[in-house]
Amino acid sequence: MRIHTKVKIIALSLLLAPTLAMADLEPWKDYTESDAVWSVTTIRVNANMDDAYLEGLTKTWVKTNEIAKKLGQLEEYHIYRSDLPQSGDFNLLLVVRFKSTQDLAPNKERYDAFMKEFGKQQSDEATQYAQKNYPAMREITGQYLFREITLKK
Repeated sequence: MRIHTKVKIIALSLLLAPTLAMADLEPWKDYTESDAVWSVTTIRVNANMDDAYLEGLTKTWVKTNEIAKKLGQLEEYHIYRSDLPQSGDFNLLLVVRFKSTQDLAPNKERYDAFMKEFGKQQSDEATQYAQKNYPAMREITGQYLFREITLKK
C-alpha cells in the first residue's frame, strides 16, 4: 500500500472517530424501553393453506388469547399476513402484547385461572387439533420478544 493511501486512511479514521463516539446513546438518558413486551412468532404458511391455517387459529390460538385477555393475562394480540406471501422466511406474524415480562413467567395462579376458564376438554381438543393439523400447514420460523424504544428528543 502506498504511503499516500495510508495517510488518507489514517486521516479519514481520525475524522470519523469523534462522530462514532458521539453516536453512543445511553439508556434512560437518550431513550427508554417499554415495560410492555411483544411476543412475535414468525410463521411460514404453506401454499394454499392460508385460510385453513387461519381457521385453525380461531379454534386454538385466538380462543386461548381471548380467555387470557379476559383474565388480564395479556393486553392485546394480532395476526398479520404478508401481501407478498412467497417472499422471505415467513408470511404470517402472531403478535401478543404483555404488560411486562413478569406476565410471561410461570405462575400457578394464572395457569389455574386460565384452565378453570378454558377447561380441560377444550384444552385437550385444541392440543389435539394443533398436533394433528398444523405440521402439514405451516412451519414456525422464529420467536422473538420485542420492547418499544422511545428516543428522547
